[in-house]
Amino acid sequence: MNDTTRFFSPCQHWRIWLLLAVPFLLPFSRSAEAPMLIGAVCGLVAIARHRIDWRAPVVRLVLVLFAAYWLPELLSAFDSRAQEKTWQETAIDLRFLPFLLFATTAVRNPREASLLTGGIAAIVALWCVDALVQATTGFSIGGAATSDRLSGIFGADDLKLGGALAVLSPFALIWCARRGGMTLALLAALPVAIVILLAGARASWIGFALGTALVLWHGFGTRRALPAFGIFLLAAALAGAIGYHASERFAHRVDRTAAAFAGDEAALDHALSGRLPIWATALRMVEAHPINGVGVRGFRYAYPDYAAADDPWVDLTLHQGALHAHQIVLEVASETGFIGLIAWLAAAVFAIRFWRSTPPQNRESALPAAFSLIVMLFPFNTHYAMYSAVWGLLLMAMLGVWVAGLGWRR
Repeated sequence: MNDTTRFFSPCQHWRIWLLLAVPFLLPFSRSAEAPMLIGAVCGLVAIARHRIDWRAPVVRLVLVLFAAYWLPELLSAFDSRAQEKTWQETAIDLRFLPFLLFATTAVRNPREASLLTGGIAAIVALWCVDALVQATTGFSIGGAATSDRLSGIFGADDLKLGGALAVLSPFALIWCARRGGMTLALLAALPVAIVILLAGARASWIGFALGTALVLWHGFGTRRALPAFGIFLLAAALAGAIGYHASERFAHRVDRTAAAFAGDEAALDHALSGRLPIWATALRMVEAHPINGVGVRGFRYAYPDYAAADDPWVDLTLHQGALHAHQIVLEVASETGFIGLIAWLAAAVFAIRFWRSTPPQNRESALPAAFSLIVMLFPFNTHYAMYSAVWGLLLMAMLGVWVAGLGWRR
């Protein structure tokens, strides 16, 4: 029985299918919650049947990562500006712990780790093909192209195609590199780059460039990776030039990005889609609530009290403002205070040390997810909300895939 036959055996690899179902269903509203909840139930069953080895290093890693994410959330709820929402989110997010514990049991050998990588690579391929069809015909699985940018399978009401592809792209590139070498990986990067460019989210441009650089560095080494990355950038620039002249919407995004180099604050704010007032308001929230923040999901409700008088994001009718800080450091600091920042930093240090102490074969299994997490959490970029429904699910899915790759034992 070959790898493909084994992969499509529903009973043989049901844990792998369950992990794959979360990113696969991510574009379809709240459907991704179903496999997440099933995985959490499986985790609870494993705990009840004493199948979780609490002494295992990877289980301790899960406990630390979950505590860093959830405890600041809990502590922010006591004086949150939106206590009902914060307490609700805190209670719902408890499902992530048994899901991550389930993930530690999902991969049992390198072949299953490879199947998991290949499955996510297939998701990336599906999304890219669908998006390219939308770019040429105007239609995709997600519906008609009615937005100002390529929306693909996510649909015009949920413009996360570029961001999600940037996060998952290391799986596709590493899968191609393992099957056909780095040349195939570079060739595969081009259609992904075209879709991400047309998707128009400039944060995803940075994230994809970072992910590609990491894959090339791993595959080529430092000395050979630089010229390879240069070739990739030239090819992406050529594709971008063609897109600039072929797509008015893409040209508008490029022109808006170029405005950042005009040298004045107004131009920079225009290039950042008006995020400078949001960031300034977030900093004022941090100053006013430095210990535990304004509460997870309380950002929009606290916003008018800390915004400038001419802030364009304030809705005087609803007395609300911007939904979140659009930057991971400011989001954690404003919603969970320095407690959250210290917890997230401590978890990052613990995770890096754990990675270095892990056997090479486990690191190789978990490498695509590690690169995806770096792209997702890269602090020098703009971000979706980490405590939101969709992006929080993707974060936990990638953490689940990561600990699954790290946790298998011969």
